[in-house]
Amino acid sequence: MPLTRRTLFQSIPFGALAVRSLDAGVDSKSGMPMRVLGKTGAKVSCVGLGCGSRLLSYKDEDKVVAAIDKALSMGVNYLDSAFGYGGGKSETWVGKAIQGRRQGLWLVTKMGERNGGKAMRIIEESLKRLGVNQIDLIHVHSLLFADDLAAVEAKGGLLETLYKARDQKLCRFIGVTSHTDPETLKTALQRHDFDCTQMALNAALVGMKSGTGGMVINPEVKTSFETVALPVALKKKMGVTAMKIFGQDGLVNAASIDTLIRYSLSLPVASAILGMPKLEHMDQNLAVARSFRPMKKSEMRDLSGKLAPQYKAKLDAFFRDHVDA
Repeated sequence: MPLTRRTLFQSIPFGALAVRSLDAGVDSKSGMPMRVLGKTGAKVSCVGLGCGSRLLSYKDEDKVVAAIDKALSMGVNYLDSAFGYGGGKSETWVGKAIQGRRQGLWLVTKMGERNGGKAMRIIEESLKRLGVNQIDLIHVHSLLFADDLAAVEAKGGLLETLYKARDQKLCRFIGVTSHTDPETLKTALQRHDFDCTQMALNAALVGMKSGTGGMVINPEVKTSFETVALPVALKKKMGVTAMKIFGQDGLVNAASIDTLIRYSLSLPVASAILGMPKLEHMDQNLAVARSFRPMKKSEMRDLSGKLAPQYKAKLDAFFRDHVDA
C-alpha cells in the first residue's frame, strides 16, 4: 500500500490528540501554553526563543538583553543558543539576560565542534558565558550527512564528550539537531541515547505530488523530517522541538505567519523555536502561541499540499548548505 498523506496522518498521532498528550497547562502569569518535553519531564513554553542570527541582528547588547527580557516576561522559558552563534556572543548575551532569574528556565546550547577534547573545552567556557553551573540541554549542532554522523560517533568524538558532560552533570540532557538530511537524523536517533531532538518541521517540507489517492509522497524529492525522523523520536519518547518554521523566511509570503506557526505547533512537538528579530514579531508570534488551537488533520494536509509542490525542493536545496551562525 503506498504511503499517502492521508495514511501518514492516520499512522502518526498528529493534531489535537497529540497536542493534548503534551499539554502541561497554561502559565498563570503570562497565559503561555506549556508542554512536556518528552521523557525529560520538563515543562516548556510552546514557543521558544531562537538566540541565533535573528537575535544577534539586534547587534547592540542592551537591545538583545531587552529583547530576551521581554520574551521571558511574556512567558517564554525555552532559550535556544549555541556556541556557533557569534562564536559565543549569543551565549554571553543570554547569560547577561538571565542573571538572577535562572529558576524555571530551560537553557539550551548546541555544539558544532566534532572533536571531543575541543568540545569539552568549549562546553566549560559555555557554562561561564551563560553564568550557570549546569545547562539543561546540549545538542549536537546541525547534523549533516553520514560522514558527519561518523565524525560525531568516532572514539574521542563529540558524542562521547556529551555523554561525559551529562554524567558529570555539566548538562542534564543531550540531543541532536538537523535541518539537512532526515535519513541521517533518523539513523542517529535510532542508534543513540538522546533525550531530545530538534528538526526542521514546516508545512512545506513534506514532499508530495498529486495522485489518484490524493497527495502522495513524492519519491523524486528528498524525504522529510516529519515523515522519517519524527516518528523515531516519538517512539523513543524524546523531547522534540521544531525549527525552520518559516523556512528561513522562504514561506512568509506563501502563507500567513499565524498559519505557519499553527501548523508546526499542531505536530507532536513540545516547542517551536522562533527567531524574532523585531519586537513586533515577538508580540505577534507569542499572541499566536497564547491563542493556539490545533489545526485539523484536513487543514494540515491541505496546507502542506499547497506549499510543498512549490517550495519543498527549494528549501531542501537551501538547507543542504545552510549554516546556522
